[in-house]
Amino acid sequence: MNKKKPHVVATRKLPDSTETRLMELFDVKLNVSDEPMSDSQLSAAMQTADVLVPTVTDHIDAGLINNAGESLKLIANYGTGVDHIDLDAANARGITVTNTPDVLTEDTADMTMALILAVPRRLVEGERLLRQGEWSGWAPTWMLGHRIFGKRLGIIGMGRIGQAVARRARGFGLSIHYHNRKPVHDEIESELEATYWESLDQMLARMDFISINCPHTPATFHLLSARRLQLLRPHAVLINTARGEVIDEAALTRLLEAGEIAGAGLDVFEHEPAVNPKLLALDNVILLPHMSSATFEGRQDMGDKVIINIQTFRDGHTPPDRVIGDIN
Repeated sequence: MNKKKPHVVATRKLPDSTETRLMELFDVKLNVSDEPMSDSQLSAAMQTADVLVPTVTDHIDAGLINNAGESLKLIANYGTGVDHIDLDAANARGITVTNTPDVLTEDTADMTMALILAVPRRLVEGERLLRQGEWSGWAPTWMLGHRIFGKRLGIIGMGRIGQAVARRARGFGLSIHYHNRKPVHDEIESELEATYWESLDQMLARMDFISINCPHTPATFHLLSARRLQLLRPHAVLINTARGEVIDEAALTRLLEAGEIAGAGLDVFEHEPAVNPKLLALDNVILLPHMSSATFEGRQDMGDKVIINIQTFRDGHTPPDRVIGDIN
């Protein structure tokens, strides 16, 4: 990329401070309306851009990448997950892809812990009943939930976020178990007093809570299949703040409806923004609109990483958060 200001296209509205700094440094086209771009709009943007700044709402498949203009050399994703970008197609075209890791770890872990607390104690259900005027006063047997102290938490994906969840959960008296492609370092496992399960099936059958903290990849699509979901104990609670595609959502809904799983806390959905109407009707599920990472601090940090990645690439160096590709 030469030293003239690269033409940068942002597909969604970003924090004001991020947009201002982008405007100062680069030739930028912003999305003032904040409406997600259609495929035709994305295609047009990729015909002219040197740098595309997409988000999780943009599905950048091989067709879009193969039809991109020759000037497009960097996709600086505003977000950690890149499952919405066809990495193989980008690599084949010599397009570098970057993301924004590390900055959302604590925010996502906070929300995961909030759901671990909220689902068994029926917090949202109680708040809703109060607002509807259905509370007539304290009663010994009304709105009973379950304590989490002394229970077992099984974490699927013991990366940065999984470890942050484990640290929080230990403070609430939960016993930490995890499934990962391989065990974490001995020091981390000792610090967290965590038990490693090579077999996901065996772990699922023994836990009181399951937290999904792995990325969505071809290998993790429907990792919690209908068969695996049936391994969960009837009192188990499932939490997902990762990606909706990791769970067979239709199968999960059936089990929740039948009371074969006690509850769930879901911040992500398999076909979002669409949500299964049957899930909306259930009281034993807390549903959130993909907001685990939605803090002012996190969004600003994401923007800072995007800018650093673009500037580093423009200067002819390898971006610090490169996912694939080489500088041409």
